[in-house]
Amino acid sequence: MLKTWAVMRRDLLKLSRNPMTLLTSVMLPVIYLVIFGNSFQGVLKHLPIVIVSEDSGPWAVRMMEKLQALAAGPKTVTITYENDRAAAIEQVREGRYKAAVVIPHDFSHNIDEGRIGEVGLFCDNVDTISTATIEALLNQAVATLRVGFVTAREPKLNEIVLRPSNLFITVDYDRSLIPGVIVMALFMGSLVSGVFNWVMDRFMGLTECYLVTPLTRWNVAGGVLGSSVLVTSAAAIVVLVAGLLITGATIVGGFRAFLMLCGIIVLGATGILAMTFALLARADNPRIVGASAGFLNVILFFPSGAVYPVESFPPWLRAFAAYNPETHAVAALKSILFKGADFRAITGDVAFLLVFTALMMMLAGLNLKRTL
Repeated sequence: MLKTWAVMRRDLLKLSRNPMTLLTSVMLPVIYLVIFGNSFQGVLKHLPIVIVSEDSGPWAVRMMEKLQALAAGPKTVTITYENDRAAAIEQVREGRYKAAVVIPHDFSHNIDEGRIGEVGLFCDNVDTISTATIEALLNQAVATLRVGFVTAREPKLNEIVLRPSNLFITVDYDRSLIPGVIVMALFMGSLVSGVFNWVMDRFMGLTECYLVTPLTRWNVAGGVLGSSVLVTSAAAIVVLVAGLLITGATIVGGFRAFLMLCGIIVLGATGILAMTFALLARADNPRIVGASAGFLNVILFFPSGAVYPVESFPPWLRAFAAYNPETHAVAALKSILFKGADFRAITGDVAFLLVFTALMMMLAGLNLKRTL
C-alpha cells in the first residue's frame, strides 16, 4: 500500500508542476459550453439585408412596415436602405449584406389594377442557412401583406408574390463547408508541425544545439516557421482538392481563382502558425501544446462563420469574430471559391490577415528564447 501511495504521490507532484494541464481540464468544458451555446443558437438573428423601394404607394409602404416589424420584433434581420438597385445588388455580391429586397416602382399600381405585384429578392445563396431563413420570412410577410388592408379593388391572395433570385451558383451544405475544412487543416497543421516540433525539441534537449551556433532568435523562428508554412499549406491545398472532388464542386473563376485560393491559404497558414508559436513557444512540455489545442480550436474555429452565420452571434462574440484570423480566412475563401470574387471584394480580409501575420511573426520572434 505504501509503495502504491509513493507512485501516486509522485504522479500528483508531476501534475502539480503542470498547472496548465489541470486548468484546461476545467476550463475547456466551460469554453465549449459558452462558445457552442452562442455559436449555434438555432434561430438566426441580425441578418443584414438592404432594401431598395422604388415605389411610394400604399402597398409598398405596407411591405416596408412588414420588413421593419421583422427587424424590430424577432430581430431576424437588420435593415439598411439604398436608393440604387444596382448598387444594392453589388453590395450583396461583395458580402456586405445577405440579401437585397427590391420593391419595383409599379408594385402598388399593379396590385390596385388586379395584376401581380412582385417583390424582388436577390440573395447571397452561398450562405444557404441565411438564404433559406430570409426567403421563408419574406414569403410569410408577402403572404400576410393584405391582412387588415383593404383597397377599392380587392386583389386575389396569389397576386402578391416574392421573386427570389440567386446571385451565385447553387452551393449545397456539403460544399459550403469546404472553406471551414481548409481553415481547420491550417490550424491542425500549426499544431503538429510548427510549435509542437519546437516544444518537443526543447523537451528532449535538442534545442541546446542552437546555443553553440551563430543563429539569432529570428533565424531560428524564421526557419521553423518557414518549414511549417510549407508543410501546412501543402496539406491544406490537398484538402481543398479533395473537398472539391468529394462534393463535386468547381472553382468559380478557374485557374486565376485557384491561385488566389493558394495565396489565401499560404497567408492564413503563416498567420496561424505564427500565432501558435507566439503563444506556446516558451512551453516546456508537449502536454501544454496538446491541452491548448482543443481550447484554441474551439475559440477560433466555431466563431469563424465556417458553419454558422457570424451575424447571428451575440454582440460580444461578433466583436471577437471580427478579430479572429479564421473568420477572415473563411470569408476570403468563400468569396473566391463560390462567388468568383475579384481581389477588390476580399481586400478587407486580406489586409487584416497581412497585419495579423506581421504582428504574430514579430511576437513569435520575441517570444523565442535562445537560452536554457
